[in-house]
Amino acid sequence: MKNQIKTIMLLGLLSGFMLLIASRFGPTVFWGVAIFAVLMNGVMYFFSDKMVLMLHRAKEISPEEDPALHRMVEELSQRAGIPKPKVYGMDDPAPNAFATGRNPANGVVAVTSGIRRLLTDRELRGVIAHELAHIKNRDILVATIAAAIAAIITNLANIFQWSALLGGGDDEEEGGNPLGFMGAILFSIIAGIGAMLIQMAISRSREYLADETGGRISGDPEALALALEKLEMGVHAIPHEAAPATASLFIVNPLSGRSLLEWFSTHPPIPERARRLRELAAAIR
Repeated sequence: MKNQIKTIMLLGLLSGFMLLIASRFGPTVFWGVAIFAVLMNGVMYFFSDKMVLMLHRAKEISPEEDPALHRMVEELSQRAGIPKPKVYGMDDPAPNAFATGRNPANGVVAVTSGIRRLLTDRELRGVIAHELAHIKNRDILVATIAAAIAAIITNLANIFQWSALLGGGDDEEEGGNPLGFMGAILFSIIAGIGAMLIQMAISRSREYLADETGGRISGDPEALALALEKLEMGVHAIPHEAAPATASLFIVNPLSGRSLLEWFSTHPPIPERARRLRELAAAIR
C-alpha cells in the first residue's frame, strides 16, 4: 500500500509538472504535443513486449523443454491469481530476468541461461514471483503512463528552449516568454531533468512494490532477498549487454556500476531491497 500511494503521488507530481510547463504555451501547441506523445507511447504499450523479446533474442520455452520451470511459473501464477504467462529464455550467461506484457492476459516472463545456472530452485522461485508481481500490478501500464507524461514535458521543454534560442516571444503581451533568454534555457533544462528524475523514482517505487508482492506470492521473501544478492554479484562479474532503454525491465539493473548518480538509477539499491524483504519475511512468519 505504501509503495502504491508513493506511485500515485509521483504520477500526480509528474502531471502537475506537465501542467506547469503547459501553462507557458497555448492550447494548440500543448494538445499537439500531448496527442503525439500519447500515440507514440500507445504504440509502445501494445508492441513493446514483442520488440523487447526480439531485441534480446529471447525464444519461447515449451513445457517439454523445461517442465520444472513451467511448473514453477504455473504454481506461482495460481497463487498470484493471474493467467499463466508465456515463458521465454535468453541464451545469455549474465544472470537476469524480466517480465513484460501490457496486461495479465498477455504476460511474458523471460529468464537468462545464466540465472538458471546461478540460482537454486528456491531462489529462482522468488525471482519468478517478483516478475509475476510486475504483471499482476500492471507495471507496464504504469510505466507507459509515466513515459507519456514525461515525453510531453520533455517535448514542451524542447519547444520552449528552441523558441528562446530563435528569439521568439520577447514581448510578454504577445504571449512570449517573460523569463528572458537565459531563464528560458534554464527552465527547459530543469524541466527535462525533473521529468526524468520523477519517472525513475516511479520505476524504483514499482520495484519495491514488486519485491513485496512477489514475497507474498511465494510466501518466501527470504529466497528473493538471497537471489537479489547473488544476482548483484552476478551482473558485476558477467556484464549484460542490455540497452539503457530496456534496463528498467530487468530484476537487477544490468548496467549496475555504470551509473554516476543513484538518482539516475531505475532500480533501488540491492541491500535496501534485501533488508525490506527480510523485514517482510519476519512479519509473515
